[in-house]
Amino acid sequence: MQGIARRTLGRRLAAAATGIVLVAAATACGGGSSGAGGRTHLVYRTWDDQQKIGLEKVMKAFEATHPNIDVSVELLPYDQYWTKLTADVVAGTAPDLFWMQTTEFPDFVTKGVLADLSGDIKDTSIYNKTVVDAYTYQGKLYGVPKDMGDVAMLYNKDLLAKAGITMPDQLTWAPDGSGTFLPLLRKLTVDDQGRHPDDPGFDAKKVKTWGFASWNHYQTQWMNWMVSNGGQLIDKPFGKFAFNSPQDVAALQWGVDLSRKYHVSPPATQTNPPTGQATEMFERGQVAIFPANNALLPYVKPAVKFQIGVASMPAGPAGRAVNVNGLSEAVYAKSRHLPQAKELARYLATPDAQKIMGDAGYVFPAIDSLSQGYVDYWKAQGIDVGPYVEERKGKTFNLPIVPGFSGAEQGLNQTFNQIYLGGLSPQKGADQAVKDANAQQK
Repeated sequence: MQGIARRTLGRRLAAAATGIVLVAAATACGGGSSGAGGRTHLVYRTWDDQQKIGLEKVMKAFEATHPNIDVSVELLPYDQYWTKLTADVVAGTAPDLFWMQTTEFPDFVTKGVLADLSGDIKDTSIYNKTVVDAYTYQGKLYGVPKDMGDVAMLYNKDLLAKAGITMPDQLTWAPDGSGTFLPLLRKLTVDDQGRHPDDPGFDAKKVKTWGFASWNHYQTQWMNWMVSNGGQLIDKPFGKFAFNSPQDVAALQWGVDLSRKYHVSPPATQTNPPTGQATEMFERGQVAIFPANNALLPYVKPAVKFQIGVASMPAGPAGRAVNVNGLSEAVYAKSRHLPQAKELARYLATPDAQKIMGDAGYVFPAIDSLSQGYVDYWKAQGIDVGPYVEERKGKTFNLPIVPGFSGAEQGLNQTFNQIYLGGLSPQKGADQAVKDANAQQK
């Protein structure tokens, strides 16, 4: 559902904002069409091929009570989604409703692309607050809180059983290597001679099984370390990047040390995006513990030959802090059929609609009280996803809600690749990344 790659949406919209093209976008109308007999046809766009099946069931349920409205679910691959949506917005032909991602939201909402749904979804208390906050701008809601993608740790139950280890209920970490997490990873890291990193003669170049995968992935990795070490990602919503404080840098150093100093994680030469193999190494049984968004489960489970367990992220000096990356369903402000599009949005916000997706195991619904249906689905598949739910009772945070994220992401990844490779110190790398990312807002 959520990927590390983002498009250059911010730069494209920013360019449009200064040219004649935006005038056309503001005056043209896009979306569905009107059919015979006064029927209205709406277009709903997504990027997830697995969820498309469930979404079509949701739309059928909506159509059953709205016989004058038809809805088509349009699928675009993620690597095309934002580029195409940007082009459609500029041309004034965007779909009536579409998926919105936290990191893309500021660039869209500040350009007047999204319809205000505050009058349509008046009670936001039933939704996860982190998701609601992600799509609130100047006190108004600009998206239906759709789902929640949480970060926890997937682990290979077979490898832990072979090592005689039961996954602890609570784990701790600190930048200096203290806590209960690192000793666990040492026990699970084994070279081709059966030696562990703290054993004499351990060969980090001939590791058979790694305890963990620490790599350059912001959503499941370094951002979680930073916040749980008392750091911050931005100075304020719609503000500036600010992840170069001492707490942030120490957390980043910890993520690098897991590979380069403690040798409990594969080297960055094997994991750095875009060609890295971190996920595949977990699927092949070469990595014991792998932080992942729950949205990865439908893709990972069919690919593995071992039992998957789920554990909460370890708590840092500032406690446990996990990213909750929820999507929203946005309404195009210039839709030809804005009243009907908002009618669909109101339905998508209901427990009836969200329960269809949750009970079928597609997503954790943004309505917190519906989490059990998703838990029950995955329990029947042999995976206890309860730790994802438990984590949300503690500190959670959004991905950076700042303009220019999509334009900055490629540079961020390049800089952090160098940090994980050891080519840049965490301090220099974080300083450079913050400076470069903030420059994208100009």
